[in-house]
Amino acid sequence: MQFAIDVHLHSRFARATSRDLNPSNLHKWSALKGVDVVGTGDYTHPEWFAELSEQFEPAEAGLYKLKAPWRDAVERELPERCRRAVRFMLSVEISTIYKKGDKTRKIHHVVILPSLESVARLNQRLGAIGNLKSDGRPILGLDSRDLLEICLEVDENVLFVPAHIWTPHFAALGASSGFDSLAECYGDLLPQIFAVETGLSSDPPMNWRLSALDRYAIISNSDAHSPQKLAREATLFDTELSYPGIYHALKDRDPARFVGTLEFYPEEGKYHYDGHRKCQVCWKPAQTLKAAGACPVCGRKLTVGVLHRVELLADRPEGFRPDFAPPYEYLIPLDEVIGAAVGGGPKSKRVRAVYDRLLAELGPELAILRQADPGAIESHAGSLVAEGVRRMRSGEVDIYPGHDGEYGVISVFSNEERERLQGQGALFDMGAVTKAVEETPVAEVMAALASPSAAVEAVPLSADGLDAAQRQVVEAEGGPLVVLAGPGAGKTRVLTRRIARLVERGVDPGGIMAITFTRRAAGEMRQRLTELLGGASGLGAMQVGTFHRLALELLRLLGDEPKLVLDEVEARRVLEAALVDAGLSDNVATVAQALSLAKAAALGLDEVAEEWRPHYAAYQAALQTYGARDYDDILLDLLRLLEADPAAFYPSARR
Repeated sequence: MQFAIDVHLHSRFARATSRDLNPSNLHKWSALKGVDVVGTGDYTHPEWFAELSEQFEPAEAGLYKLKAPWRDAVERELPERCRRAVRFMLSVEISTIYKKGDKTRKIHHVVILPSLESVARLNQRLGAIGNLKSDGRPILGLDSRDLLEICLEVDENVLFVPAHIWTPHFAALGASSGFDSLAECYGDLLPQIFAVETGLSSDPPMNWRLSALDRYAIISNSDAHSPQKLAREATLFDTELSYPGIYHALKDRDPARFVGTLEFYPEEGKYHYDGHRKCQVCWKPAQTLKAAGACPVCGRKLTVGVLHRVELLADRPEGFRPDFAPPYEYLIPLDEVIGAAVGGGPKSKRVRAVYDRLLAELGPELAILRQADPGAIESHAGSLVAEGVRRMRSGEVDIYPGHDGEYGVISVFSNEERERLQGQGALFDMGAVTKAVEETPVAEVMAALASPSAAVEAVPLSADGLDAAQRQVVEAEGGPLVVLAGPGAGKTRVLTRRIARLVERGVDPGGIMAITFTRRAAGEMRQRLTELLGGASGLGAMQVGTFHRLALELLRLLGDEPKLVLDEVEARRVLEAALVDAGLSDNVATVAQALSLAKAAALGLDEVAEEWRPHYAAYQAALQTYGARDYDDILLDLLRLLEADPAAFYPSARR
């Protein structure tokens, strides 16, 4: 039986948490989300423990459920398709603060026990050490190794998990108060630990870069401070529904029983990049190292993020994957996907109405995000929501990374893109349809784009997963070739198979360029081509990447590579500073959009709309001061270079 668990969370007795965190709401939201086993959180707090003891009754071995009066009341509120047998695991997050090796250590741990009796014994032991009443997350002046020893003495079957192990201020491997290895933290008792938690700011690939973590099951939990935040991360099992089943699946790292994790995009975590929130500095590790860790605004030490810390401790290259690594999936909460599609906040009435309708018709949130048919989503929520879910599944999102305690932002649609797509609803009504157009005048192609009703009908798939229209694209001879395709039409599959066919027919891979819009999509394309061409060597000198990456490579080949390229985050910071210095108080987002559109149209300063010329001039002057270019400039530089010398594009012309 496959099921999802989320065991790191809190009660209303912890600081900065929702008043709605009670057993009934944990059951309700677990059912709505699709979580089968949920942690209790905060069992060391006396009032919370009394509440759990009153409302729980034993279920499967080591698991609990709400007693009938509370359970029945919750079930009556739930949509029929979301009702499920929610189980509870007894969990708590414990913070230890102590001095070791001339450094103050602040380490968080998730401690899970199989019975209320074991919890009572642990509470008695810990109550003699610190105050368990002051906060749902107890803070103890206790060495992490000694806490583990006490937990083992209370119950040898304790599941003791170092929490969010990379978080800078409160984790075993954190940059600010942790250690350089788990062995330094837990000493001789380290063999008693067999699972670690990624935290919201890291994902499995980041953890795979450290060979010392190979012996641990890498799990994920939501660390929810409100019931609505459950299941933003979770761990998947396929074993008996019981504490022993979960415990031994993790201890054995059995891929048949511990089957994977559901992940927050790590960039969305609060500590992914380095930075200073107050100084509006958000940097990659390389920038921090270049500046010797100092903030360029205040001069103080930057908060080093998870990505930086992983880079320092890693002994494997980026992209390494151990043979035993279980699969994982990135998710975006459904209300955020809906909000991005309809243009409202996740808590707005409009978003809530769509959310409730989807759950009533299709079932729990995780099932909708991971498995629901796009057509079913579209029929109940519209084409943009269905497109948003598809983009989430394929990783076609834009990311503003979190730093120094500030969450990152994952964008499924920009405001402009959403408005444009809403205005072209017919395009999204095409469904999974592909049409090849050979030797067709441009005017006819544009007319077809404006009126896509001439799409061909879908036909059965062949053994290699292609329908007749897709095969027409793959096998078309000559060119140029234009393909009109709606969402979910299999564009990446068709493109990669066409490239593979060209290579098989003798085309030099070095003469092929494949361009996409996002890094994740480009990565997927390279992975598929590697599989189709029998390994990375089959790619040869093929150019596969985003517009900006390939533009940079071409500039490098042409001897005009910029020395410093700013990403969206860095460019926004430079723009903000430039506007302040110039005494311009306009909204930064509005200005950034206007300047980007001007650059996209290849406008010079004199051609920019008069209202934006001061902003454009100030921004470009700031870039020149830094000796930097932004992403728009990369494309402009290449365009201007090729307009000046079209032959420069061809390698033969450079020899």
